[in-house]
Amino acid sequence: MTKLSVNINKIATLRNSRGGNVPNLLTVATDIEGFGAQGITIHPRPDERHIRYQDARDLKNIVTTEYNIEGNPIKSFMDLVLEVKPTQVTLVPDALDAITSNAGWDTITHQSFLQEVIKEFQQNGIRTSIFIDTDAKLIEAAAKTGADRVELYTEDFATQFDLGNFDAIKPYTEAAVLAHKLGLGVNAGHDLSLDNIKFFKENIPNLDEVSIGHALIAESLYLGLENVVNMYLHRLK
Repeated sequence: MTKLSVNINKIATLRNSRGGNVPNLLTVATDIEGFGAQGITIHPRPDERHIRYQDARDLKNIVTTEYNIEGNPIKSFMDLVLEVKPTQVTLVPDALDAITSNAGWDTITHQSFLQEVIKEFQQNGIRTSIFIDTDAKLIEAAAKTGADRVELYTEDFATQFDLGNFDAIKPYTEAAVLAHKLGLGVNAGHDLSLDNIKFFKENIPNLDEVSIGHALIAESLYLGLENVVNMYLHRLK
């Protein structure tokens, strides 16, 4: 079964918008695990506009499933990850002022840099994943960095799926097959939702994990958080 890791950035955004500690991020993370999710994901950014660095530290003592921290490996992020030692770190090349992640790594241009970063994380027992597009050459270069996994950037699939273009899944299927052949685990995330997750899962072989935040939290406003988590788990079986 493909694991569901729930990104709780939006919970932190809601908390921060009012100040104080409502909703309580740690309580929500614990509840999400209790509802059946197999992981918690956070993506702290330098301006701490949603997840704060202290949240990452506090969650370490709370999360009992897989703990995934995403981000651009600038020094402050690397120091945080090495301190917290999550289950997995997902490297994302987002700009400091990015609203959300909008591109995967150029693993050819940045191969030596990624090799150094990945080596340091792995020496500390942290599984590594690279956020990446579906280009075969980039997948092949990702394998040369020593990464454990790639996370397929799925925004284009989600956009095309909404337009009825189901053939948009093909590059993702091919990328997953190639990644598995090269010894890489396969994760996926960005704009996956209740509408498209079942189709995506059915067409992506060896899919280890999906990380879903914005859509899941938005859907929960109408359907309830526990219900939505279980709806995802059902579609991922």
